Amino acid sequence: MNNGFFEALSLLGSENSVDTEVLVEKVKSALLKAIKKAYPDCEEYIRVNIDPVSRRFDMYLMRTVVDDQPTYYNEINIDEARTIDPRAYVGGTVEYPLDAAKFGRAAAQSAKQSIKGDLREISRENILNQFGEKENECISAVVSQVEPGSGTVTVVYDKTELYLFRNEQIPGEHFREGQQIKVFVTGIANKAKKPIIKISRAHRDLVKRLFELEVPEIYDGIVEIKSISREAGARTKVAVWSADPNVDAVGACIGPKRTRIQAVVNELNGEKIDIINYSEDPAEFIAKALAPAKVLKVDVAEGESKECTVVVPNDQLSLAIGNRGQNAKLAAKLTGYKIDIKPEFEIPIKGLEPEAE
Repeated sequence: MNNGFFEALSLLGSENSVDTEVLVEKVKSALLKAIKKAYPDCEEYIRVNIDPVSRRFDMYLMRTVVDDQPTYYNEINIDEARTIDPRAYVGGTVEYPLDAAKFGRAAAQSAKQSIKGDLREISRENILNQFGEKENECISAVVSQVEPGSGTVTVVYDKTELYLFRNEQIPGEHFREGQQIKVFVTGIANKAKKPIIKISRAHRDLVKRLFELEVPEIYDGIVEIKSISREAGARTKVAVWSADPNVDAVGACIGPKRTRIQAVVNELNGEKIDIINYSEDPAEFIAKALAPAKVLKVDVAEGESKECTVVVPNDQLSLAIGNRGQNAKLAAKLTGYKIDIKPEFEIPIKGLEPEAE
């Protein structure tokens, strides 16, 4: 069979991520329909054998041998039958080869059109099966291409191409072809048609999954991550807790000689990570969330407003607020409280003091 058919076959498979065996069966079915147009009412007598390895396929029409002039498509005269098989006899059958050149290109095109819808459905099911259990999980993928203009990075996971868009990348990071990176599967969009796997390196839960990989105590449930707040590329705060009083939750995450936390930091291209102990006491939790700043007092508002006022030493005010308010914002997200930070002593601004009467 000409190579054009198998090139079309290969293209169909790669475009739709369909296994060869499944694709061959679909093509066989489509070919039977295409050949039936030339041999009406003979579908049950047609045989199609496709061998992708040798890049050949054979098509036969099973014809009944008769001793007179054939009346139907599925009949053949004994004399002609014996040119195909010398052992042919009247009443028996022979495999009459169909002209592959005649049906090749037309059959390939017909097959492509006939199974296009089926392939889309198979591809959709394959992707959903492949990534259904990966949703909200961390996977390792290999960078295959970086688009210079848009910055979109194409990565490959288990032979499937995924797209890491610029807004889901860590600000300032650069990629190279062949680089292995970890990404977080945030979800699957357009499930009913052509599924789109959404991935991210800026999502806060990527940090959670990375710690699960590096810290056995988290993976085993001995240490629990209670809350995470993140400004991708800059800083992340992680609140951890353990029901076992003998377990140092923070120490477990940091690891011997900081090996565990450093592995996470390296994957995130140097992003700073603060690990703090979670507390059921809101005031204590808020004070710890503002680390590395020292906190003197936390007044939590009564009711369900989830607001508080924090007092810090004057020399700790800028540290508590952080660059562009980063530390305060991350602490607020981590705790779920609106935090108003004030210095211990209000310093009058020169020139704005009230005039003496």
